[in-house]
Amino acid sequence: MKITDHITHANGKTLFSFELLPPIKGQSIQQIYNAIDPLMDFNPPFIDVTYLREDYIYKQHESGLLEKVAYRKRPSTVATCAAIMNRYKVDAVPHLICGGFTREETENALIDLQFLGIDNVLVLRGDARKSDSAFIPTPGGYSYASELLQQVTDMNTGKYLHADIESSEKTDFCIGVAGYPEKHFESPNLDTDFKYLKLKVDLGANFIVTQMFFDNQKYKAFVDKCRANGINVPVIPGLKPITNSKQLISLPKTFHLDIPLELSEAVQKCKSEKEVKEVGIEWMIEQCRGLKELGAPVLHFYTMGNPEPTRRIASAVF
Repeated sequence: MKITDHITHANGKTLFSFELLPPIKGQSIQQIYNAIDPLMDFNPPFIDVTYLREDYIYKQHESGLLEKVAYRKRPSTVATCAAIMNRYKVDAVPHLICGGFTREETENALIDLQFLGIDNVLVLRGDARKSDSAFIPTPGGYSYASELLQQVTDMNTGKYLHADIESSEKTDFCIGVAGYPEKHFESPNLDTDFKYLKLKVDLGANFIVTQMFFDNQKYKAFVDKCRANGINVPVIPGLKPITNSKQLISLPKTFHLDIPLELSEAVQKCKSEKEVKEVGIEWMIEQCRGLKELGAPVLHFYTMGNPEPTRRIASAVF
């Protein structure tokens, strides 16, 4: 079922969902099940499966020369989605990213997803490789999420890459895109950010999932600005509790967000990491209650493979 249909059928009730990473290669599928099982009591209608682009390692040969080798640490998102749907009978939402894929590879992935009966995709540009200072598109791929989005919407109308493919079946993907309540770090200003978000909706995006944030007023302002700009699709807040003191530095640095003074001071007063975790969970519980009052259609958690904090939060909120 499409995410927009799940939201419609909920009749105003806030739904619960979460996102996870495929297991590192060498780990069994049980690692995924261990991350999902504790959260199934909250009846998630869908589970997101993220994707990390390939990276590079350098192998030194006996001659002393270094060889740059591309590698992927994790199994296919398509395979992970299939396993989740088979075991849990819920919708899996794979991420599609620009980095690491050609147009042909993207088309093949979409054909596989359609074949598996997957109705939803989340279209993202993706991050730069760790070794790169900025995002570098893959040769034969895309530089922007809007270009990738156009390929998905083209397939939804039966338009494939090669015109000689006859009787191509139309896909019917419900398409999600990312939103940034505190502005994408590469945008010069918030108005420009909304210009490109509106472009994605005009191209066919059906829902928005936000970057994590810790101030509900920023989510409310983001939704209000969406509506003022003619963006009327559901806006799903993305959430992650602070669970250790290092995140006061790492989260703003990595995700370009602000942590409210009240929260940062509460964390800094903690005498142990256990106390920090409790502060982070309590803050998120109150934040989730406030988001439900604001009418958030779904509370979407970035679990990073650790279900325990999310389970505690969901137990208090749902």
